[in-house]
Amino acid sequence: MATTTTAPLTERSATALAGAIRAGEVSAREVVEAHIAVFERVNPRINAVIHERYADARAEADAADRRIAAAAGGEQLPPLLGVPCTIKETIGVQGLPHSAGVVARREHRAERTAPIAQRLLDAGAICLGLTNISELTLWVESENRVYGRTSNAYDQRRTAGGSSGGEGAAVGSGGSPLGLGSDLGGSIRLPAFFNGVFGHKPSLGLVPNTGLWPAPVGETTRLTVSGPLTRRAEDLMPVLRVIAGPDGEDEVTVPMELGDPESVALKGLRVVVSESATLGPTGRELANARERAAGALAGAGARLERVSMRSLLRAMEIYLATLSTAAGVTAQQLLVEAGAEPVTLRTALRRNGDHTRATRITLAAERLAARAPASRTRRSMGVRDSFVQELRDTIGDGVLLHPPAPKVAPKHNRTVGRVWWIHPMLVFNLAAVPVTQVPLGLDGDGLPLGVQVAAGPGADHRSIAVALELERVFGGWVPPGG
Repeated sequence: MATTTTAPLTERSATALAGAIRAGEVSAREVVEAHIAVFERVNPRINAVIHERYADARAEADAADRRIAAAAGGEQLPPLLGVPCTIKETIGVQGLPHSAGVVARREHRAERTAPIAQRLLDAGAICLGLTNISELTLWVESENRVYGRTSNAYDQRRTAGGSSGGEGAAVGSGGSPLGLGSDLGGSIRLPAFFNGVFGHKPSLGLVPNTGLWPAPVGETTRLTVSGPLTRRAEDLMPVLRVIAGPDGEDEVTVPMELGDPESVALKGLRVVVSESATLGPTGRELANARERAAGALAGAGARLERVSMRSLLRAMEIYLATLSTAAGVTAQQLLVEAGAEPVTLRTALRRNGDHTRATRITLAAERLAARAPASRTRRSMGVRDSFVQELRDTIGDGVLLHPPAPKVAPKHNRTVGRVWWIHPMLVFNLAAVPVTQVPLGLDGDGLPLGVQVAAGPGADHRSIAVALELERVFGGWVPPGG
């Protein structure tokens, strides 16, 4: 874990960087310049940052250094003063692009800064730029006709994931110590997994979604959460504390006390290892990585329990039924409201049009779903509550170790139309529980391995505590070579 003062600036945690800046060991300008240099080197290859604000970031870093010099131990400085960050393009930052990769919104600029972004900036973080997304945030590969395609931080032939793929690649490349994403069905965790960093999906109601576009509506407000991606586990809880809490607008967000990861005793902690819970087999190296994680926790005194969780196989149908009842707002309607022409079956076949193949498939699937018997949707929704309760009961006051995906990051376009890629993640959106995606080193091809650690509602500190232990044992994020 490279968090000490001897580590390169672009390998330290945000917490360590903030401490070094406050102590005068390094200037905010030096920290910002070091991270910009990474992006200037790697971004032409991976296309993670799609709107840079380097000149403004440098000026803000200089202002932070002047503020620190003037404080001289008197002023209470913000916790992240001078630390660089990046933000997903769909999270509004006033005056900056806010298109969700939709061609019809290409020129749109955010009229206000989303509360979670403002809270991060008020904590002293300096935004280096906005990061790429999948069109309308609808798929697990970050590609659109406005900004193009983002590639994996470890292998540009492979996907960075989505919809927060630009954020995952930005943090995974070393260009940013932390960033903000959103998660409807794995959109924080899958990019974190593919790019070898930490990602946290908070408990439902902890973090407001105000200022996102597309905005969660209807049933999707029970699925969508916003949260942090970080290169070091020690930053997850500090960033979560910064962005959490009601904003007076998001009706789902409620006051919620956050626990302390240091209060979690690993000795005696119940650790459930899911069995028979995925739609297909998990890759051998990925499965072995989870076994090593379970073994490390057992070595720390945790009580392992292997549980057959075949009920999770129902998650996909329940999830799709939930999306289909999202207040009647479809992807087609969102596009039309943005100013796009309606997509017909004929225009959906155009490969060089304004929409990606993933979006066109989604629109076609919407048409098919509209013809499905309403009784089937009602049946799926009818078992949702029991499904959620069963999963929560299984986790209980412990944690659950679950695969993040069938395999490590695939090559580009290998997930389109293959919805089983998101099944291991969407189960936890349905259950509205906190989940931390934890990196577990690299496989034989140099691609990140990892595991999901889920906890009970409101127990974000418990999954983060496990992430801290696994980082201690396995080292966490590994800087990409080359």
